[in-house]
Amino acid sequence: MKKLSVLVAYILLTLTVSAQIKTPVKWSYAAKKLNDQEAVVLIKATIEKGWHIYSQHIEPGGPVPTSFSFTSSGDYATDGETSEPKGINHFEKVFDMDVIYFENEVVFQQKLKLNKPATTVKGTVEFMVCNDKECLPPDEVSFNIPIK
Repeated sequence: MKKLSVLVAYILLTLTVSAQIKTPVKWSYAAKKLNDQEAVVLIKATIEKGWHIYSQHIEPGGPVPTSFSFTSSGDYATDGETSEPKGINHFEKVFDMDVIYFENEVVFQQKLKLNKPATTVKGTVEFMVCNDKECLPPDEVSFNIPIK
C-alpha cells in the first residue's frame, strides 16, 4: 500500500510539473498626463524570446487579435482608437494568411479626455501568444492605471 501511495504521489508531481502554465508575456502600465483635460495611458507587453503577440488589426480567420476594453467612467473617456507601432508582417502557414505581430516588446497607447484631473483607468487586454511550435489559448489581463 505504501508503494502505491508513493507511485501516485510521483505521478501527480510529474503531471503538476509538466502542466505548468506558460506566461511568456508580462504586462506593465503607465500614464502620461498632458494637462488637466488630457492624458495618454501606455500599455506595454514584454514578450519572451521566441514568442510573439498579434496586432489589433488581424483579418477574420486568423489568430485572436490583441484588444483593449476600457471600463466606462464619468472620470474619463477614450479619445480615438488604441494606437500601436508598426509590427512585423509575416505569412503564417497555420492560419494560411498574412498577420502582423510583435516580438520582444510593444507599447500600445490610448489617448484619454479627462473629466477629473486625477483618476484610475481600468480595463482589460485580451491577447494571444504564439511561437514557431504552438499557440497558447487567448488570455485576458485586467489593468488599473492611476493618473495623477
